[in-house]
Amino acid sequence: MSNQTNTRVNKVINLLLKWLETRISNKGLGWLNQKTAEISNGALDKILFTSYSAVPRYLGKEKLDLSSEELEAATALVTGWNPINWTLDQVGRTTLLLSFSSTDVAKYVATLDKIMAVADVGEAIAFYQSLPLLPHPEKFQLRAAEGIRTNMTSVFNAVAHYNPYPAIYLDDLAWNQMVLKALFVASPLHLIYGLESRNNQQLSQMLIDYAQERLAANRTVSPELWELVMPFQPKIVSELKEDYKLWR
Repeated sequence: MSNQTNTRVNKVINLLLKWLETRISNKGLGWLNQKTAEISNGALDKILFTSYSAVPRYLGKEKLDLSSEELEAATALVTGWNPINWTLDQVGRTTLLLSFSSTDVAKYVATLDKIMAVADVGEAIAFYQSLPLLPHPEKFQLRAAEGIRTNMTSVFNAVAHYNPYPAIYLDDLAWNQMVLKALFVASPLHLIYGLESRNNQQLSQMLIDYAQERLAANRTVSPELWELVMPFQPKIVSELKEDYKLWR
């Protein structure tokens, strides 16, 4: 791991622990500090696995409820990072993942893959939310794509919402699939980071095809869809809105 990456990881860990100091018990904080120390000092992988699972018992699952200043500090440290909906256990789990050595890249990725192989919903959500913070984030593109394909909306939202990872690391195919999947599961599009900057011609056609199918079946279409298609196919948008009386 480069010195620059190491410095950023340490800054993120310090920020996460700072948030927890005033929000969890001394016992919980002591437990987390002990586990992060053990993990960073090369403890057996088993310590990471068991600790990651045990976090809610020591920290709880209450919403973090960050102030505007705290949210600004997060974005200043990692562009696009917006932990507005994070909970205490998610912060703790992210701290543990960041404490695990990533010097051996292959081992680091393989170890985190093992965690995800047996993760429950809460553990998966924490992992996906942490993606933009992890060292070697480019190594988790396939894992992120897997999160997009899930049938669990809460897990999908952990990848798609308030998360800069997809906009930065996913290719157009995976990105387009994520946006389309959001519509299928009735997940708001405006919570997707980079929605405008990653908009593209191929996506607009996919969305038009989707809209036409729904309208032909007398089903509603999210108004957010038209905003993405309009820059590329304004004439078709106008025609569809006129044909189906969708003007508001």
